[in-house]
Amino acid sequence: MPGFERWSDTERKEVNDVLQTGILMRYGFDGLRNGIWKSKELEAAICQRFGCDYAQLTSSGTAALTTAMAALGIGYGDEIITPVFTFVASFEAIISVGAVPVLVDIDETLTLNPAAVRKAITPKTKAIMPVHMCGSMADMDALIAICEEHKLLLLEDACQSIGASYKGKSLGTIGDAGTFSFDFVKTMTCGEGGVVMTNQKDVYIKCDGYTDHGHDHKGNDRGAETHPFIGYNFRISELHAAVGLAQIKRVDEFLKLQQKNHSQLKTILASVAGVSFRHIPDPVGDSCSFLSWFLPTEEITIAVINEMKEQGILAGNFYWYQNNWHYIKKWEHLKTAATLQSLHPELKARIMEQANKNFQESDAIMSRCISTAISLQWTEDQIQEKGDKIKAAIQKVTAIKF
Repeated sequence: MPGFERWSDTERKEVNDVLQTGILMRYGFDGLRNGIWKSKELEAAICQRFGCDYAQLTSSGTAALTTAMAALGIGYGDEIITPVFTFVASFEAIISVGAVPVLVDIDETLTLNPAAVRKAITPKTKAIMPVHMCGSMADMDALIAICEEHKLLLLEDACQSIGASYKGKSLGTIGDAGTFSFDFVKTMTCGEGGVVMTNQKDVYIKCDGYTDHGHDHKGNDRGAETHPFIGYNFRISELHAAVGLAQIKRVDEFLKLQQKNHSQLKTILASVAGVSFRHIPDPVGDSCSFLSWFLPTEEITIAVINEMKEQGILAGNFYWYQNNWHYIKKWEHLKTAATLQSLHPELKARIMEQANKNFQESDAIMSRCISTAISLQWTEDQIQEKGDKIKAAIQKVTAIKF
């Protein structure tokens, strides 16, 4: 899955270009750069590869989400509908701009259930934020229709689905804005970093300033630039951008390997009675970074997890239902709105109200789900061995349970 598995001289060359100039910051110092502008090159490459008009790099995927929300005018009191299965950064970014994360159930896409989204809309709803988890996509046609009907913004959190697409369009480029994370374990990595993608020039201009203390970036004298609005330091460094510039040149290589390895492992597990797979709205667009599969009951799933742990084969297999970072069940800090800074009492109450709702429909799905991360380094023999061992663990448990 992660691009760091295929580290090469391509990445080293791009980083060395920056080290030779000594200019690690993405802005200014024009005369010392010798024409080296890795961040600008990477933004242009992102637009070309993923098919968007504008791209603004940031220091992380979380910073990208926060920046996109600010640029879209999302703020205090607004509600953003988002799924209960995501990474904690999704709701962290929402809270950081003063908005309320309205958590709703998922379906067997492991993403937003459109019916649950419709039920959650109120007069305060400003945006719908699907999170394209584990390499695959939400039902974008349904969500676009809802947004158009209710005049809502569509912000895609595609941080986990670099290279995935929906009906020919790259995830992250379909809504009003979208984001990627380029952290260390993503299909394409910068080590740390992120990007906001949009086809709206005004949104891009706001992102450009917001990530750099509100600088308007007009002219060639950084010290003379004005500040039309207050911004923050969400800048990426030239070193991180250099890594990403190498990785984006190889992203199709990574995706091809993922798809090949995913297909082989899925064929093995598909032969096991009782195993079913995640619903993919557009199978052609799956990035295949994970193979997500279901067992018949929570009891059997936990038993299989324990058996895999006993056999020493659990590594790389994720039982999200008991995971601290990705599912509502373990988000006690969100359920109690435990922040270091003081929140407005109304905002705190609304966050806690949303986080403590009943999500039994999602529980019924997530309690039966295991996701296997697809490595770019596996050989065919290793995949066969891994698949056979998982298959044997399932069959051992189900022989007892059935």
